[in-house]
Parts: sequence; C-alpha cells; structure tokens
Amino acid sequence: MLSELILTITIFFPVVGVLALLFVGRENAQAIKFIGFGTTVVTFIISLYLFFEFDASTVEFQFVQRITWIEGLNISYFIGIDGMALLLILLTTFLTPLALLGTWNSIQNRLKEYTMMVLLLEVGMVGVFAALDLFLFYVFWEAMLIPMYFIIGIWGGQERVYAAVKFILFTLFGSLLMLVAILALGYYASTLPGGQFTTDLLELYGIAPRMALGLQTWMFLAFALSFAIKVPVFPLHTWLPDAHVQAPTAGSVLLAGVLLKMGTYGLLRFCLPLFPDASFKFIPLMGILAVVGIIYGALVSMVQTDLKKLVAYSSVSHLGFVVLGIFAMTEEGIQGAIIQMVNHGLSTGALFLIVGMIYDRAHTRMISDFGGAAKFMPVFAAFFMIISLSSIGLPGLNGFVGEFLILLGSFKSTFLDSYAYAAFAATGVILAAVYLLWAYQRMMLGRAREGGLYGGHTLHDINGREIVTLAAIVLFVVWIGVYPSTFLSKSGGTAKQTVQRMEDARRGVLARVAVVAPTTEAKCDGAQ
Repeated sequence: MLSELILTITIFFPVVGVLALLFVGRENAQAIKFIGFGTTVVTFIISLYLFFEFDASTVEFQFVQRITWIEGLNISYFIGIDGMALLLILLTTFLTPLALLGTWNSIQNRLKEYTMMVLLLEVGMVGVFAALDLFLFYVFWEAMLIPMYFIIGIWGGQERVYAAVKFILFTLFGSLLMLVAILALGYYASTLPGGQFTTDLLELYGIAPRMALGLQTWMFLAFALSFAIKVPVFPLHTWLPDAHVQAPTAGSVLLAGVLLKMGTYGLLRFCLPLFPDASFKFIPLMGILAVVGIIYGALVSMVQTDLKKLVAYSSVSHLGFVVLGIFAMTEEGIQGAIIQMVNHGLSTGALFLIVGMIYDRAHTRMISDFGGAAKFMPVFAAFFMIISLSSIGLPGLNGFVGEFLILLGSFKSTFLDSYAYAAFAATGVILAAVYLLWAYQRMMLGRAREGGLYGGHTLHDINGREIVTLAAIVLFVVWIGVYPSTFLSKSGGTAKQTVQRMEDARRGVLARVAVVAPTTEAKCDGAQ
C-alpha cells in the first residue's frame, strides 16, 4: 500500500506546508521560515524511500498509481518513475530545502507568500517528473510556471516584471504547441481500429512510433520546440539571462537546478520514444545546435562583467552537452546526459548560492568590484573553488563523469555518424575553465581592498548555516565524481531501453509490429 502512495505523498506533501502557513501571521518570520524549510526537509526524507526501494534490475516503471480522472477522454492520474525520473525527483527534493536554507535572511518582504510559492513550485516540479499521462504532465508543467512567475516578478531585481513576463511568454508559447500535439496524438489513437482517445504515455509508446513520417515530424517539432525553449537550446535562450539575473537567489537555484532539466527530460522521455523516425531526421540539426550552444554559451560567459549573468550563460553551454548526449542515442551518451542533468543542478545551483552569498555581503555582483576577497573569506573561497572545478569537469568531481560519458557516447555514435560533434563539443570544457577560473582569479585572488571594503561594505566569511548548505552539495559533487555507479546504476535501465527502442525503430521493427493496445502488465513496462 505504501509503495502505491509514496510517490503521491512525495509530490503533494509540500501542500501541507502551504496549509500550515495559512494559520501563521505575517509578522512571525521565524515560524514561516522553519515551516517552509521543515516541510521541504520532510519531503526530501520521504523521497529517499523511493531511492532505497527502487529496483534497478528492472526497466519497468515503479511506484505506479493510476486513478481515473476524466473517464470520457480516458485521462487518468497516472504516475510512476524509472531511474531517470528517480534521480531528477531526488535532485528537486534535495535542492529545494538548500535553496531556502542558503537564503535564510535574503527575503524581507512578503516572506509568507514567498515561502508558499516555493512550496507550490516544488509540487509542480516533482509532478512533472512523475507524470505518465500526457495531460497530467501538461497540468504539472503549467502549474509549475505560475509560482516561478511570481517568484521572479515579486521578489526579483529592478527589471523583475520584464524578466517574469518574458519567461512566461516564451514558455507558454512552447507549452501551447505541446498541448495541441498532445490532443492530436490522442485523437490519432482514436482513429485506429478499435482505438480510443488516450493520453496514456505507455499506450502511446506503442502507437505513436508507427505514425507516418510527415505526421511524426509535426508532432516532434511541437514537443521539441516546447522543450528546447525550456532547456534552453540556442537560439531560444534569450529569456534565460534576464530570468536568472532578476530572480532572487532561491529562484535562480531552482530555475537552473531543476526547471531547465524539464526540457532535456522531455526530449528523452517524449520526443525520442514517441517519434523515433522524426528524431532520426533531426539528429544533425539538434547536434549542431547543441555544439553551437556549448561554444556560444562559453564564449558569452567569458565576457560577462556580472557574475550572476556569467553563471546564467554557462547553463546554455553545459546543457548543450546534455542535448548532444541525448541525440547521440548511445548508452554512454544517454547515461552521461542523465547524470549531467543532476551534475548541472548541483554545480550551477551551488554557484547561484555562492553569488547570492557574496551579494548579500557586498551588494554588488560586478566582478571588477572584487579582488583579493579570499583574504577576508577563506572558507567561502574554498567552496567557490571546489564548485568551479566541478563545473569545469575536473576528474574526481561530478562534472567530469557526465561530460566524459557524453563525449564518449557522441564519439562512438552511429546516429551522429561524425567525430566532429565530439571534437567541437570538447572545446567547451576548455572554455569553461577559462571563464570560471578567470572570474575566480579576478574576484578571490590578487590585491585585496584596504579594510576589506567591497562595494562600500566590509566582507565577512560565510556562517555555519551557509557552510552546511554548500557542504551538502559538495558531498554529492565528490560522491558522484569518485563513485558514480551509485547513481548510474539507477538510470542504466532507462538508457539501455531507450537505445534499444531507437535501434529497433531504425531497423524498422516497430513498423512491422501490429498495433495492439498494451496489456495491464505491459503498461508498467518502463520501455523508453
């Protein structure tokens, strides 16, 4: 019984915190903070049950729950997870309490509403990764946008309204195209002999790949555009720097750490297995855009004067690696893409926390306003260096594992069929070292300011609460870098099954199989 309910509990437990906050007065700031933080910590503890009880030996979806929702349209509350969803849910439940803890005193106005928005955002984020019904997925996808819109628009910087509107318009445009494609896909299922309208993802896994190439192409474009905006893939990235720079620190942490992964998750969960023939058709384009994004994001990061904007543009570069790994369609590439989603969430989330911590002290993010700050903030400087090296991809830290697997998978991919993708993508690793180490050198090293005055404020090192926040992330940065099989073993079945599906589609196996609705047992099959 618990295994059937545990995923639903994980998704909706933050609502308990929201309800509790309704009975707390606005003036009771400490109670609001502890309720919000405590709720997210309990949610993380609950999600650990998923990790320890997950059976990595099977490719079936686990912790499945199905409740009829809209009977006439065959739409259900249908949830379940495989290894990829497991890791991303744990990333979400891990980062959310750290985002609140690391910014404990950063929000001064409307703290109660802010905490409620973060909790509701967590519900939407976890729900997106757990949904196995396309309509339910869309509901969580849209529900997640609303709290992030308010987080940016109310608690952001001077240009917060512009950034919030730009964020919502970009994302909604792609979302509406995806909704049309979901409805069209369900209608297509109803036109088959004995078929009916359905948004059941596992049923559609057996139906959609047999569509004509022309129809697959339009469907793929609708889904892929929505996900590419969210990643974001070059040249659809222009909303990202504004959103990151204007968002409060916790908003930036969750935006970079989790929300961007929904785009790459969608490409891997929906685009490849539902529309394999169209995916083959767009491999060269997606590969080129991924490589261009890797290099472009790194080059633009190099010339930034604002540390937060530098970190924002670095996401374009790092997630380019993830997209390349997905469209390499090899086990190594997809395993690398999945673990790199987690790695980017940890490393970039930590970098945004670091930006927020130094901004709270100096009230400036301009790189030129610093220099020699390590003299006054030695512990902060040590964490900054470790996280920077993890983002660069230093062997022994998490970033190396993901980038190595992606480059290896791209190099040996018969789908990409060219060494050039991996060769050009590898330059992104070098450029990452340039922009991150150069920024570190200018801020932390060199001649210190007299009296420790930066931006008119005296710097002081990070406190115990901030040390705990960053140390928790560094623990997993080192763990994944030294012993990645703890996590790769969970997602191995997803990667292998995805590659097998793509290989079968390329050989035309799916086209020769009769369209038969999956049995009840098959509906829990985790084939990607």
